[in-house]
Amino acid sequence: MQPSEIISVNIWQIVVSLCNLVILFLIVKKFLYKPVCKMLKDRQELLEKQKEEARQNLEEAQSTKQELEKELEDAGQRAEEILAQATAQGQRRQEKITEDARAQADDIVRQAKVQAELVKKQAEAEIKAQIVEVSFTLGEKLIEREIKEEDHHQLIDDFISQIGDDTDEK
Repeated sequence: MQPSEIISVNIWQIVVSLCNLVILFLIVKKFLYKPVCKMLKDRQELLEKQKEEARQNLEEAQSTKQELEKELEDAGQRAEEILAQATAQGQRRQEKITEDARAQADDIVRQAKVQAELVKKQAEAEIKAQIVEVSFTLGEKLIEREIKEEDHHQLIDDFISQIGDDTDEK
């Protein structure tokens, strides 16, 4: 065997491997990347909507604050208490909406990670099954080529005689 035969590059094997990689990439892109991007986009739109609502709530709280200041200028102490309460309530509302949005975003990301892990495990199982099937078929082909017809007949005769001997003993 020549040294050049030992170290050789099989172009077809490289091409097939690259094709497999591209196919796997396209499958992951179609079934995982696009749905996750869509889910994240929908989530972003929901967050923007909630942010807008929070801004509107804050604006409402500020307009309420201004009205109260105009109506209760003479009662300074009471106006300050009402103003502090309205501001605190607006901030609590804003914090609650923000916390809820963050919790929902974390849930979506966690679910996407779990789903990605499941897809990965399924792909690994499919690849293992294909490897076993190919190995089994290759083994059959090798055994068929290595056993000559005479040897095959001799093995069959020996097996039949062993079966006959086993049934006689019982």
